[in-house]
Amino acid sequence: MKLSRPISKQPPETIVALIDVVFFLLVFFMLIGRMDATAPFDVTPPSAETGADMPSGGITVSVSAAGDFAVDGLAVADGALNEVVAQGLSASAETLVRINAHRDTELRHVLPLVSRIEGLGAKDVVLVVTPEATPPIP
Repeated sequence: MKLSRPISKQPPETIVALIDVVFFLLVFFMLIGRMDATAPFDVTPPSAETGADMPSGGITVSVSAAGDFAVDGLAVADGALNEVVAQGLSASAETLVRINAHRDTELRHVLPLVSRIEGLGAKDVVLVVTPEATPPIP
C-alpha cells in the first residue's frame, strides 16, 4: 500500500512586513511634520538689547522670586503697588519705569505688572536683563 502525503499548501503571503513599513512611514512623517500652529502673517520676534546703558530717571519696580514687589528699594504690598507707582510717576517728570525681576521669578508675576504699569500712564517700560558672560577672545 502506498500512502501519499497530502499536498501542503503554500502559506498565504503575510502583510506583517507591509504593516511595519506603513507604521515606520507614519512615525517618520509625524516626526518631520510641523505640529505647531503657524500665524497667518509674518511674525518677527523682538531682539533684546544687552550691554546698553540703562536709561536714567523714572522709577524702578523690583520683583522677587516669590512675586513680592518693591518700588525704588522700598517693599510694597501688591494692593498698594498701583498707588505707589502712580505717585512715583506723578512726582517724576519721566514716564519711565524699569522692571528688575529676579531671574527665578515666574512670568505670571511680570507680565501682568507690565500691563498695570502701562495702565498707570507709563510711556516706557524697560525690563532689566543681565547679559550672559561671554568667554574672552584668545
